Amino acid sequence: MLLILKPLKMKNLRNIFNKIILKDNKMTKADIVDEISKETGLTKVETKAVVEGVFSCIMEAIASGKRIELRGFGVFKHKSRKPRMARNPKTGELVPLDKRFVPVFKPSPEFLVKVNESMVGVEEALEK
Repeated sequence: MLLILKPLKMKNLRNIFNKIILKDNKMTKADIVDEISKETGLTKVETKAVVEGVFSCIMEAIASGKRIELRGFGVFKHKSRKPRMARNPKTGELVPLDKRFVPVFKPSPEFLVKVNESMVGVEEALEK
């Protein structure tokens, strides 16, 4: 991923961080499609098909009990949850929950380092 950035003044950088991190602290599938489309030169329609295909493939694999290892990114897998008694927060009534399976994601060490370094930089920039 090659990005060419113009030099930014700290004030401009702070404004960008405020818009991206503080105001809109999420990224949707449409945002992912836009970013990949800009970087690859593919149309948004083509990119959307690829992104949806990847997501569908991951969901199908986990649903069939497979483990997905993406080197440098992380591992997607399913985990078993034991049956237990839960409480309805509105009424306080006890509700039995059956055994169930949930998808989980474990980030790779490289991913964790990248997130930690990025967030420290964001926090430092916002503090100034």
